[in-house]
Amino acid sequence: MAEAKLTFWGAAGQVTGSMHLLEAAGARILLDAGLFQGRRAEAMALNANLPFDPRRIDAIVVSHAHIDHIGRLPLLVRNGYHGPIYATPATRDLCAVMLTDAARIQEGDAAFLARHGKRGPLSEPLYSMADAVAVQDLIVGQPYRRIHYLRKNLAFEYTDAGHILGSASVDLRLSEGGSHRIVFSGDIGRSGLPIIRDPDPPTGPIDTLIVESTYGDRDHEPVTDAESRLAEIIRTVAARGGKVLIPAFALGRVQEIVYSLHELHRQGRIPGINIYVDSPLAVDATTVFRMHAEVFDRRERMLAETDQVFDFPLLKYVKAVEDSRRLNTLNGPAVIIAASGMAEAGRILHHLANHIGDSKNCVLFVGFQAEHTLGRRIQEGARQIKVYGDLYDARAQVETISGYSAHADRSELRAWVRKLGGPVRRAFVVHGEAAQAAAMATILKEEGTGDVVIPQLGESFTL
Repeated sequence: MAEAKLTFWGAAGQVTGSMHLLEAAGARILLDAGLFQGRRAEAMALNANLPFDPRRIDAIVVSHAHIDHIGRLPLLVRNGYHGPIYATPATRDLCAVMLTDAARIQEGDAAFLARHGKRGPLSEPLYSMADAVAVQDLIVGQPYRRIHYLRKNLAFEYTDAGHILGSASVDLRLSEGGSHRIVFSGDIGRSGLPIIRDPDPPTGPIDTLIVESTYGDRDHEPVTDAESRLAEIIRTVAARGGKVLIPAFALGRVQEIVYSLHELHRQGRIPGINIYVDSPLAVDATTVFRMHAEVFDRRERMLAETDQVFDFPLLKYVKAVEDSRRLNTLNGPAVIIAASGMAEAGRILHHLANHIGDSKNCVLFVGFQAEHTLGRRIQEGARQIKVYGDLYDARAQVETISGYSAHADRSELRAWVRKLGGPVRRAFVVHGEAAQAAAMATILKEEGTGDVVIPQLGESFTL
């Protein structure tokens, strides 16, 4: 086989910024182009300084529409990339709302800081709304289980990763001077998650596996237990007149929480308090969910019984800024779900600033909190938090429900590796902090992979 090379330009030694460069069959192919998240200065430097000339990239293959997997696409386009971007149809449509929202947040945060005299290099947006819109013209919808040739001797197909709507693993076949199979897991989902289907990995012998490890060292609570805990927390906080603030990823997590709250309401297990989804992005993403019911898991009872999964009497969707501001003056109990999921941007910041100082309230985390994010600091018990440069005392109750994670846990990652059904010659462990990546490497070795590597940012390997 002619020499092929793989370079890790993101999610290597950390969770965010997924981006891997494959050079093979005379082409340079990017797998994902995600945004780094975490410490503002560090993340900005990593995001802004592209490690290659985008004009020399031939194609981009996207696994799913979370920002840490697609968030640098507009930056690549801004810097001259004009080739195809492949995604599943649902991911294509989600990109349209996710990327424009990312641009809007960056531009809005820059304007806010400028108005308050805090403008500086770290506040400048990475790209504009026009750059985000330009991405959409390049996206090519590619259905699951359909082979597409990137080059004469390089083809790929998507399989369902079961992580969020439209998420995929990428199965690449290189046939130049021999054969070499490369599988990129993307983010692996869980069996039994609401709305979406279970993971369906590619099967057979694999020469090179690139696999995520977000929760490689722990198991989640069962999804059914998570729903019971959600009901219990809401009942407890509502009884004392408090509000439950849920920082949630607008794509995937908001829809899962809404689904569970709908089920709990139908069963009479939560009080009749108002529930607000305060996120224009989540509202738009939910519209995309409604457009792609063809990939829902129809084995679920509520999906079989009603088409109005994302609508019920207690629920109100909030888009207008003035309506969002009014939520901060509400009297009595309520549930407020807002992005971003790691509390790094978006409307959740304003709700935290207004409510985290009241011990009647509760901040409920239902998703992964990366190192150095505001969400992680709150989760770990910070007594004060900083929002837009101002300090606030953190007196609210803090809870975490891990069962809503869209990432496979330790046991589910092992099960996914076993479902591959064939030997894995070499594996690269990505998308995990150090302990989680090391644990995933152990799983792979125990499952028969002899050569397991945890690459660092910028490392290259000959395949």
